[in-house]
Amino acid sequence: MPAWPTQHGVFDAGDVTLQSGAVLRDARLSWKAHGTLSPARDNVIVYPTSYGAQHPDLEWLIGPDGVLDPTRWFIVIPDMFGNGLSSSPADTEHYPTLVTVHDNVTVQRQALAKLFGIDRIACVYGWSMGALQAYHWAALFPDAVERIVVNCGVARTAIHNQVFLRGLMATLEAAPEHVGNGRFSAEPKAAKRAFGRIYAGWALSQDFYREQRHLGTGPTPNLGAPDLETFLRTDWEDRFGARPAANLHAQLRTWDAADISANALYDGDLQAALQAIGAQVLLMPGSTDLYFRVADNEAELPFLRHAALRPIPSIWGHRAGNPVPNPEDTRFVKDAVRAWLDR
Repeated sequence: MPAWPTQHGVFDAGDVTLQSGAVLRDARLSWKAHGTLSPARDNVIVYPTSYGAQHPDLEWLIGPDGVLDPTRWFIVIPDMFGNGLSSSPADTEHYPTLVTVHDNVTVQRQALAKLFGIDRIACVYGWSMGALQAYHWAALFPDAVERIVVNCGVARTAIHNQVFLRGLMATLEAAPEHVGNGRFSAEPKAAKRAFGRIYAGWALSQDFYREQRHLGTGPTPNLGAPDLETFLRTDWEDRFGARPAANLHAQLRTWDAADISANALYDGDLQAALQAIGAQVLLMPGSTDLYFRVADNEAELPFLRHAALRPIPSIWGHRAGNPVPNPEDTRFVKDAVRAWLDR
C-alpha cells in the first residue's frame, strides 16, 4: 500500500450525448486518485490513461521520488472509455461506433466538478493517448488548465499514424469472429496474436532492435527476453491477448479520430485551436517515436503561445515516454516534468 492517501470509484455520468449525436447509455467513468486535494483545490493533476491501459498500469511513476509526487499533488487518473474499467463495448450493449477524445475529456471534467468541486487544473499529464487527452483538455477548456505535458502525443493524429491504426483495425476485422462494426462473436485469438506482432514493429525503434535491446544479452537497459519469439509472445501477444478485441478496436477508432480542432469551437481549424490554448505546453516527443514524431510537435510549436519542445533523446521509440524498465529515460522525463510543474 502506498504511504499517501488514495481513493477510487466510478462516476455515473448517465446518458451521454456524444459528438456524433449517438448516446452512450448509462456511461461509467472509472477513476483513481492519489494524494490530498488542497483546500484551495489548486493542486490537481489529471493523468489520463493510454491505449489499452488501465489505471494500475500507470501508477508506477507516482511517488514522492517519482515523476508525479502525490505528497504535493492531487493526481486523478480517469480511465478512458473502452479500456475495460470505464464503459466499454465488450460489456456495454449498443456501445456507439465512435467515442472521441473530446467525448472522454468532457465527461472527465464533469466528473471532477461533481466529485471534488474541481474547476481548475494545475496540469494534465499524459503519455500517448493520454497525451492526446491532455492536448484536448487545453484546447477545449483554455481558461481552466494551467499546464499540460504532451508526452509522445500530438494535437491531431497524423496520416502516417492513421495508416498504422487502420492496419490494426483491418487485422481484427479480418478475423472470422468479427461480426461487424468492431464486435466479435468470440475472442479472435489468431488475429490478436497478429495484432501484437504488428504493434511490436512500431512501438520500438529500428535502432532499439539493431542494438538487441529486446534481449537479455543486449546492452542495458533491455527488456530481458531470451530470444525474439519469446519477446514477441510475452511483451506483445500476451499483453493485447488479455484485452477484449472489441475494446482494442474501439480505442483504435478513438485514436484515429483524435483532433483538437474537430468540434464546434474550432470547426476543423487546427491553427486556431492551437492558438487558443492558454496553458503552458511542454511537448516531449520521443526522438525515435514512429507514431508521434518530433516533426509533428515542431509543426505545432509556432502556434502555441506558451510552449517548449523537449525531445526525449532515446532509441526506445514510443516507449521512451513510458520508460518503466529504463532508468535513463525515466530520469529525463522526471526532470523535465518536475521543472515544468515548478514554473
